[in-house]
Order: sequence, then C-alpha cells, then structure tokens
Amino acid sequence: MFEKLEKILAGAKADYIDIRYEEVKETAIGFSGKELTTLSANASDGFVVRVLDQGGMASVTFTRPDEAEAAVRAAEENASLFSRNTAKPVRMAKAEAVRDTFAPKLGEDPRHIPMEEKLELVRKYNNIPLAWPKVVNTSIAYSEVCRKKYYLNSEGSRIQEDLLTTSVRGLITAREGGLTQNIRVGIGGSDGFGAIRGQERHFEEKTKLVLDLLAAEPVKSGSYSCILNPSLAGVFAHEAFGHFSEADIVETLPAMRKRMTLGAKLGNGILNIIDDATQPGQLGFYQYDDEGVEVRPVQLIKNGVLSGRLHSRRTAAEFGEPLSGHCVAEDYRYAPIVRMGTIFIQPGDKSFGELLQSLWDGLYLLDAKGGQTSGENFTFGANYGYEVRQGKIGRMVRDINISGNLYQTLMDISSVGSDLRLSQIGGCGKGQSNIRSCNGGPHIIIDNLIVGGI
Repeated sequence: MFEKLEKILAGAKADYIDIRYEEVKETAIGFSGKELTTLSANASDGFVVRVLDQGGMASVTFTRPDEAEAAVRAAEENASLFSRNTAKPVRMAKAEAVRDTFAPKLGEDPRHIPMEEKLELVRKYNNIPLAWPKVVNTSIAYSEVCRKKYYLNSEGSRIQEDLLTTSVRGLITAREGGLTQNIRVGIGGSDGFGAIRGQERHFEEKTKLVLDLLAAEPVKSGSYSCILNPSLAGVFAHEAFGHFSEADIVETLPAMRKRMTLGAKLGNGILNIIDDATQPGQLGFYQYDDEGVEVRPVQLIKNGVLSGRLHSRRTAAEFGEPLSGHCVAEDYRYAPIVRMGTIFIQPGDKSFGELLQSLWDGLYLLDAKGGQTSGENFTFGANYGYEVRQGKIGRMVRDINISGNLYQTLMDISSVGSDLRLSQIGGCGKGQSNIRSCNGGPHIIIDNLIVGGI
C-alpha cells in the first residue's frame, strides 16, 4: 500500500504533503424490544490528502484510486488559494519522521467470531431486562469498528496502525402507571471481544436500577455538597474542562485563551487532570495520531494549576508548545482535528467510606445523562442519585440536573477518592464523531453544586 501512496504523491509540488488511506470494517446488530432491527457487516475505504504550501493548507478526501491525481491537484490549488487570501499563514511544528507498524494486543479478535455467536450474545443481554413486566422497551446494539490506517508524509513518515473497537450499548425503559424512566447500559473497549463476554451482571444491575427509579422521588432543587461517581466525574472532566484543553477551541476564543494560560491557577490544589491515551487495553488507547505523531501523556492540571494542552502540529506551532499527538479523525472521510484521548481526574487517597464521612449530608450522584456547555458554564443530567444523611446513603432520587461555572466548580472540588475507573464506551461529537473518546476518574466531592429538581 505504501508504494501506491508514494505514487499518488509523486510529483506533488508543496512545502508539505501527507496522505492517509483507511480500510474500515463495521459490524452492527440491533434490537428494539424483542425485534431484531439491524444485522449488517460493511466494508469501505478511502483517502485523505493534505497539502501545506506557502502558509496555505487544504485537504481533499476521495474514495477511488483513479481520483487521486485530481484530488492532489485540487488540494494544491486550494492551498495556494488559501495562502493568497489569509493574513495568518499556517505553520506546522517540527515532528520526528516515524516508520512503524502497530497493532494492539487483543484478548480475542472479534473479526474471528461468527456473526451468529455475536447475535446470540446480544440477544441474551437484551432479554435480561425484557424478562421484567415493568420494562416496556429496550434499545440494545452491538457495534464493531476496525480501522486499518496507512499514513505517509513528505517528511519520511510511514505508519500502519490498526484500531479496533467493540461495544454493546443502549437504553432500558420501564413504566409504571404514568411514570416512565430509562437508564443507559454500556460495555466494551478496544482490547477485543472478551470485553463484552460474561457481562450479564451489568444488564441485571442496570435493570434493577431502572425499576428502582420507578419508586424514587424527584430530587429537591438547591445547592448541595455532592459526591460524583467516576462516570459523572469523567464526563465533567471531558465536557466542562476537557474541550478547553483542546488548543483549536481556545485559540479562537480570546477571553478563554487568556484565562487558559499555562501556569494559571484554575482549581483546588488537590486536583490533577491528565490525558493519557498510552494505557494499553483502554478504550482511548492508540500509538500514533492521524498526523503520524506519537501520542504522549499530557498533564493538563497539576495541583490545581493549568500545566498542559492538547495539540495538532498546527496548533503546537501557533501556541509555541510541545506536540502531544492528539490530532485525530473519525475515519477516512475527514481531515484530523484536535481531540481528547483518555482524559481523567487522577485518583487521590480517600476511600469511598471516607468521602461519605467527609460529605456527611448531601447527595450522591451517579452516571451522566446528557448535558451541554455554554462557554465556561455547564449543565448535565445525572441518571440517578441518593440522599446522604450523617455519612450514610439513604433513599434514591431521580430527575437530577446539575449546573455550574467551570472555574468555580474546579475550585469547589474538595476531596478526591482513590478508586479510579475509566469508561468502557465513549463518544464525542466535536466536529466529527469519536467513538474511542475515553474519560473517567475516581469518586469526587464538589461543594456548592447547583442541583435542579422540584
């Protein structure tokens, strides 16, 4: 394949050029209630070529080899047009030329599992909640995505890397009288089919929770000290803070860029946040980004102080900061953009029991349920929660929304647990989808959190 890519780029006239070719294979199985709605296996492939010339940068995607020459010429012409019509030429930080082939270690390769076996496993998980009369619907889907990437650039890099992701995820809906409640389910990872085997307990526990929600009371609105579980803490780290660690976001927001200056005190001194996509077996694991740069751990907040940022080669040059290997594309249809890999709040030294005693009175909130951010302000839903009285978990509550200001909330994180957990399923919709976006954290306490309810 690399010989073909070299021929495509042969004769190109530019300061820099790169090309990425991908073969993508996807398997999908879906149930809506007892009905099988999806059973498919698809394969596709395509190319992305990027050209940088005299400060102008352009990209073109194409799917047929006979379109290659026209695509390269179009990219050259667009880059030239851009260079003549911009007051701010594009620069790229210097990167090491790499030649490597990398494939992750898989406990069990899902590509070798028969479709019938996958179908029966998903059916079994789907039937667990449907055995309960109050469960009125399920939406459970299996997804398997394999990207085989070939990357070549004019600086001498030649990288072939495989990315494979499997998941079973969806929604369980229960109803009693006029009250309807639902809860999300999700298992998976990037280390093979074994990640989704033997997960009956997950579906049993989630079914019990959605049934319990039918008897729960709506939370009373107010300001609370709250324990957030690892799932909700991870979503806060990703959504409320993490996107502002992506350099291409803050570079166009002058006020935010000023606030997010390296060395700025942003949070409580006990707070540490890192993006580390180098951990094998985790959902967000990869070796090289889609610019051929090796990913590295980036300490984003250290002892409450902003200490790092996520970059592409372009933004690293713009900010004068080190490369991080965080320029990632959804697949061959897109040029890459700056993305988080595996972002999480790093663990502290408190047990969950110690957090309960420290909280004493407040709320214990679990699992994210949608949300949005607007600048430095955020609003998230929590799937469910519990009242905490005198250090003990009490009755279940539902219909929970939390909101706050990012900077104030970072200061209000008053205690950090020791029980780090990372997400098994991911997702981020910034510009493109990224099913491998991973987040997590330990249990944390946030003081003065605004909780919306009745």
